[in-house]
Amino acid sequence: MDNNILERVNHWLEGPYDETDKAEIRRMMREDEKELSESFYRDLEFGTGGLRGIMGVGSNRMNRYTVGTATQGLANYLKLSFPAADLKVAIAHDSRNHSRDFAEVAAAVLSANDIDCYLFEALRPTPELSFTVRHLNCHAGIVVTASHNPKEYNGYKVYWQDGGQLVPPHDKNIMTEVGKISSIDEVKWQKKTGKIHSIGKEVDEVYLTKIKNLSLNPQTIAEQKNLSIVYTPLHGTGITLVPKALQLFGFQNVTILEKQATPDGDFPTVASPNPEEKTAMEMVLQKAKEIDADLVLATDPDADRMGIAAKDHHGEWQLFNGNMTASLLVHYILSQKARETDFKDKFIVKTIVTTELINAMAQDFAIDCEDVLTGFKYIAEQIRKFEGKKEFLVGGEESYGTLVSDFVRDKDAVSACCMIAELAAVLKSQGRSLFDLLLQLYQKYGLYKTELLSLTKKGQDGVKEIADMMKHFRECPPQALENYKILKIKDFKTQKTYYPQNNKEEDILLPSSNVLQFFTEEGDKITVRPSGTEPKIKFYFEVRSDLQKAADFDEISAKLSEKIEIFKQFMINY
Repeated sequence: MDNNILERVNHWLEGPYDETDKAEIRRMMREDEKELSESFYRDLEFGTGGLRGIMGVGSNRMNRYTVGTATQGLANYLKLSFPAADLKVAIAHDSRNHSRDFAEVAAAVLSANDIDCYLFEALRPTPELSFTVRHLNCHAGIVVTASHNPKEYNGYKVYWQDGGQLVPPHDKNIMTEVGKISSIDEVKWQKKTGKIHSIGKEVDEVYLTKIKNLSLNPQTIAEQKNLSIVYTPLHGTGITLVPKALQLFGFQNVTILEKQATPDGDFPTVASPNPEEKTAMEMVLQKAKEIDADLVLATDPDADRMGIAAKDHHGEWQLFNGNMTASLLVHYILSQKARETDFKDKFIVKTIVTTELINAMAQDFAIDCEDVLTGFKYIAEQIRKFEGKKEFLVGGEESYGTLVSDFVRDKDAVSACCMIAELAAVLKSQGRSLFDLLLQLYQKYGLYKTELLSLTKKGQDGVKEIADMMKHFRECPPQALENYKILKIKDFKTQKTYYPQNNKEEDILLPSSNVLQFFTEEGDKITVRPSGTEPKIKFYFEVRSDLQKAADFDEISAKLSEKIEIFKQFMINY
């Protein structure tokens, strides 16, 4: 075994770690050397957003020691950043195994550093944590969650005083402070009970009132109050607030999928609690068919991502991907707001991997659309950048995250569920459906078809394989995708746009990021990037065609799917 791994193992065996942890290390030494290697081959990295990893014993695992060390680093940085302040931090957690334990460890360490902690009494959605940071005038926030990852994972996300996830320079600065901690003896573990304050319903009420005030057509909801909605929280935090929020909006016919209603970190009814995956939506779709519902809503374990389903033009249930949902929500907000105002001092935001349909709509409505790097923290950064100058209306990303208004500074599935339900009610009052509106948008702006391919590459070998793939695409970029010439290549790492046909270059005015984009002569967009939170490399495909009439949708959609398959195989085999 590698000497660096052995050194880390011995450090744990000889150090002030719990005896049960040491016993587990000895078991792995006897029975599972590969698992031992994976658990100790590196320190679990405090990345630009925090921690995420498999739970267990070891330096490369999510456990009380890695959480405590991260929290001590955060405490040290807060004291450097606000030397004269009485520091305050809000803390929330999801339904995952050990989430409550890790949240309490974070609260204990912060309190031991004389920082006041506002810890939710029980599980709460991530967007409520974002809201709470600003509502209670905190200097930072922590949420213990691994979002939609499989059950063996957990994570630890840090928010800054604006309620957004960490962005430069704070992300790197906190990473530096965490990196300075060489021993768990440097962590202050002994909690000060008087510094830990329990919060709950009083914050819920303010947050829910803010969501209720987003409604643009309350009278239509009153007329369509019996819109049949089936909702699943996928064993997560959504159960705490989504039904209440829908009720406050005026929806009276909400069926909760009972088999997935109880918070459970084992996620017993799904392989992965991710509304992006069809298998996770099977049970709620079956229920919708049984009762002939109008709309399906689903939220991931920390309720920042929303999945939806509704009937298509054939009367068949259709899962909507994140690009479709974001496009519908953006159009609804813009079309409603356009009745009362122009958009000169307003803006919307999307990420670079999100559908270009949103840009097309923004041009039509004459509103600025900011394109940002992948990650909702960059959308929050734009809100902060323009605060007091321009009003943020709506933002979205392809990975099932949207945000309306700015009282939350992260994607918010609680408010998104309400706004999509409202749109469905408005359309039903007109004798139309969500899919009908999509077809209308496709006829006006073009049929944009998108698909995501994720390749999982686990462990040490996977990290290297992903790095090698990115290096190959960067150093030997394709000149064409099968028969489709590439007109330009965007390399966000070098912050340059390259035009292979004439060797021209342009600067990219966004921060450096390990992302490549290829654009064909027909306007297709293919993006390649390693995931920042999972052991995956992701390929985002978007192709477009004109759609003259709705009757042609099936034929043209099928042709675009064939084109995506060609691009998929090319990128996998390149």
